[in-house]
Amino acid sequence: MKPERLHPALDRITRVRGVRGAMVVSAEDGLVVADALMEGIRGNAVAALAGSLAARLARAGAAAAAGEQRFVHLAADGGALLLLPGADGLLVVAVTDQHVNVGLARLEMQRAAEDIA
Repeated sequence: MKPERLHPALDRITRVRGVRGAMVVSAEDGLVVADALMEGIRGNAVAALAGSLAARLARAGAAAAAGEQRFVHLAADGGALLLLPGADGLLVVAVTDQHVNVGLARLEMQRAAEDIA
């Protein structure tokens, strides 16, 4: 899939108040496929973290017989990292501040995942 086809979906995510950036990341290797990030966000580092986190959580979920992950919300003092598995081994990732409406961000992430399927 061409990265430029992903930008409209990422732009919808970044329009959610409190979202500082959105990315499509390869779950297998944690590499950026496409991004729409505010200045100051280190996309490669976020992508690597997202890929590693998704892989570890998948293994933990399998070990606990919990099934596949549907949505990950990693909260921190300054904001959150949101992950949503998409088709073809891709992750939809959002970087947010602490005031984001997580439900609205998740909805736009789900729409993006459908668009890239």
